Amino acid sequence: MISKFLSLEWKSFIRSSNFGKGLAIKIVMGFFAAYFIVVFLALGFGLYPILKKTFPNQDPFIVVNTLLFFWFLGDLMLRFFLQKLPVMSVKPFLTIPIKRSTVVHFVLGKSAVSFFNFLPLFAMVPFSFVLVYKDYDTITVITWLVAMLLLTLINNFLNFIIESFSAETELSFLPIILFAGALFGLNYFNIVDFSGLLSSAMLAITANPSLLLVLLAVLVGLYVFNHKILIKKLYLDNSLKTKIKEVSTSDLGWTKRFGDSAPFMQLDLKLIWRNKRPRSAVFILVLGLLYGLFFYPNPVYNDTPIMFGFVGVFVTGIFLINFGQFIPAWDSGYYKMLMSQNIKYEQYLKSKYTLMMLSVIIMFVLSIPYVYFGWKILVAHFAAAIYNIGVNTYVIMLGGSFNRKKIDLNQRAAFNYQGTGAVQWLIGIPLLLIPLAIFGSLTYYIGFYSGISALIALGLIGIIFHQKTMRFITKKYLASKYEMVKAFNEDN
Repeated sequence: MISKFLSLEWKSFIRSSNFGKGLAIKIVMGFFAAYFIVVFLALGFGLYPILKKTFPNQDPFIVVNTLLFFWFLGDLMLRFFLQKLPVMSVKPFLTIPIKRSTVVHFVLGKSAVSFFNFLPLFAMVPFSFVLVYKDYDTITVITWLVAMLLLTLINNFLNFIIESFSAETELSFLPIILFAGALFGLNYFNIVDFSGLLSSAMLAITANPSLLLVLLAVLVGLYVFNHKILIKKLYLDNSLKTKIKEVSTSDLGWTKRFGDSAPFMQLDLKLIWRNKRPRSAVFILVLGLLYGLFFYPNPVYNDTPIMFGFVGVFVTGIFLINFGQFIPAWDSGYYKMLMSQNIKYEQYLKSKYTLMMLSVIIMFVLSIPYVYFGWKILVAHFAAAIYNIGVNTYVIMLGGSFNRKKIDLNQRAAFNYQGTGAVQWLIGIPLLLIPLAIFGSLTYYIGFYSGISALIALGLIGIIFHQKTMRFITKKYLASKYEMVKAFNEDN
């Protein structure tokens, strides 16, 4: 049965209408994977001499074990934010005589062969060879390597549990940050010496290989727990169960002042407020607003104002970036119906532009207190806001004309890559890097206010030619209208 599942997964991949795009993305990801493999191999062979040089009076093997706690936390965090948990279309299997347990075993087994589980081996195995070469006991080294492999798989299934529970909550990334932060804080302030405890445990395991059974028992326990969680959700009518709650409504009458774009603005605002993913994206605005606190309190940045423009673009454009990059995919669930109505596409796009423009203005006003760190910061935020309105709104809307991936509005927003394609990755270049290059180069070679003037001038040019730019963007959307309808009708 497992071989049959693998065959179906392969057919699903090669027969997809997005096979060409998916293959291209996988090739690019393959290059990144090869790069990290080389990096980890170099780390594995170079770790022993590096530690020997850095800590000449300590055993490198002991030092590595004292660092395992930080590796464990870092690996767990990276998995949560970057590892895409394996999924398969299970509904067709629920109507035929296949055990639900078999389907769940396949999904869990698929997660065990993730690239995130193999990557650490490219550092662990070379390091083990170096240890044996340096006359460490071979049994001890093999025991340590097996223990590290078990810890890696424990992290894998622990992340699976965290993902399963956090998917039901808003701002689902906060629990893992609080959990990891609490462990790190307790260790850092010597309240609980987790690094010492884990180091002692690993040394005890290498001294007594039979203790590997403890790690194996933990791994089996996590596997069984994951199995129970998933099998409870594996029912055909599971997606039909909905939470009953009181719905608050509003006529959003203030939007009527925006003329014929008002109905679409009301539609967008209701979509944002009533659905999990866009609503979570709004909550991320708070984090975006506080982004400057990572830079401005540091005196180093007061002497290097080149970053002011970049931070300003990000802070004032956080909603523009989060919401705009998925235009028109937000409406993918009813895009076909929407396009069958007697409406002007320019009105539809104008409502998106107006919503993003208002968000930039609001975020700039909310960021005014950053003037506490200096007047230049306020000026940079103002210039960045003008640039966002006059340039980045058009850039991100133009990028939306290439969107072909459907979005599930009920999924979480933070670090969710469902509906994300090559467009969303490439759009970051004109959105963030180009204004940083313009502002940074002019500030460095001429002066701060020359960079400010350039951002404002580019933004004003975009505002002046608003009508012509919107007509051009509308033509791009109309040209790809039927391709979008076809793509959104498919299950991506």
